[in-house]
Amino acid sequence: MSLKGKFGHVELTDVGKVRDHNEDAIASDADIGLWVLADGMGGYNAGEVASGIAVKTIVELVAEACKREARGEIEPGTGYMRQTISLRDAVTRANKVIHQTAQSQPQCEGMGTTLVACLLYNNRVSIAHVGDSRLYRLRDNRLEQITLDHSLLQELVDRGFYSQEEAQRSSNRNYVTRALGVEPTVDVEVQEIEIQPGDYLLMCSDGLPDMVEDEDIHLTISTFDNDINTIGEQLIKLTNDNGGRDNVSVVLVRILDSFPAKPAGFVGKIRKFFE
Repeated sequence: MSLKGKFGHVELTDVGKVRDHNEDAIASDADIGLWVLADGMGGYNAGEVASGIAVKTIVELVAEACKREARGEIEPGTGYMRQTISLRDAVTRANKVIHQTAQSQPQCEGMGTTLVACLLYNNRVSIAHVGDSRLYRLRDNRLEQITLDHSLLQELVDRGFYSQEEAQRSSNRNYVTRALGVEPTVDVEVQEIEIQPGDYLLMCSDGLPDMVEDEDIHLTISTFDNDINTIGEQLIKLTNDNGGRDNVSVVLVRILDSFPAKPAGFVGKIRKFFE
């Protein structure tokens, strides 16, 4: 189904005020409701190689799966879980490509990347993430962090050593416990949530929450409501005004209308007959 007119979106990335090059990468296919954001790491410029491989691989594989469905090679409407599996498989494949590249190219040794990706389908969003790149949802003036960081600090929060508020003020926020490409396999966390018109989805690299408190992210979105380009620009500006110690990337999607999937198979044919 076409998603044209169902959402507004903006994608921005910035090198920040300290780094001399940008290891973040963003890729998207708005026609199928797919966004991917990666934050690379590694010596020399290897981090940007890892993040670039991740976003390119995932967009290509998920887009191809959608094309196969459109050609009738995959039964359409077989459930939202198929979309989730498609996204997980694409991330897993990206991990393999990055790891193989790191093993075969000396200048890429030790590279990896964190990642967050989302795929819209049938009034829901499938989310895959590895590391500390995040996805938030703003609904009814409430900002909620949907993904939980794969980091040492988050593990300490889970075990009760820190509260979430104390964790936000900690200076040891960037020790990730999972990343794409570091090992031959990776545990990809995938979840699905429902979304509705008026919702905002915010994906970001850790450069944003490291520099800007969640309350200020919330205030920025609320202040410039309905102007997603300005929201994105202001979030980048806030990050840099607060020090900009890292690259920062932001993807903002505002849901404008519902997008239910068409029923498939016999039920879909019966419904179409009576329409």
